[in-house]
Amino acid sequence: MKLLLTGFEPFGGEAINPSLEAVRRVPDVLDGVEIFKLAVPCVFERCGPVAEAAVRAHRPDAVLCVGQAGGRAGVTVERVAINLADARIPDNAGAQPVDEPLRAGGPAAYFASIPVKAVVRAVEGQGIPCALSYTAGTYVCNCLLYRVLDLAAREFPGMRAGFVHLPYAEQQLPGKPDGTPALPLETMVRALETAARTIAAQQTDLAVGMGTLC
Repeated sequence: MKLLLTGFEPFGGEAINPSLEAVRRVPDVLDGVEIFKLAVPCVFERCGPVAEAAVRAHRPDAVLCVGQAGGRAGVTVERVAINLADARIPDNAGAQPVDEPLRAGGPAAYFASIPVKAVVRAVEGQGIPCALSYTAGTYVCNCLLYRVLDLAAREFPGMRAGFVHLPYAEQQLPGKPDGTPALPLETMVRALETAARTIAAQQTDLAVGMGTLC
């Protein structure tokens, strides 16, 4: 199996982005899974084309995009990408779209096609806080997931794709409010390795309840 693993460059004034740091530390081959790694710009207009070029170059069986969700308490596996850009802050190119579709005329949303619940359970089984998320936001992370799923739907129907958000890394905590959640970078790497193994091993998802009440 071939897996494309993507991480974002730093944004929002941060010196690092734990998604890219963790992706870089994942082995190139993991239990028979060949892993290709990609640094993605935190830019609405560029993230999709960069990922598309990598998909065309490597023809992966699955794509797992990774991003930073500072403030979340643990690893979160995204289930939905929506056709909307609504940026609270500018991206790294200075663009700040408001209420704009990511693809005019495209589907309102896509569901991730990796086994999201199985990934959550597997990461939890490693003693790492993990949850299923029903919003990837409306910033560049959501944009990337939408564009990859849209590409798969239009041109690569056998390719599965999904997204994992990571919290702040511990080295990002100086200067942040007391109690800001974070994880060691090594723990995040272990979570991504577990996700990769689960995606490779599991074609269908678990039939367990992970919904929310509100």
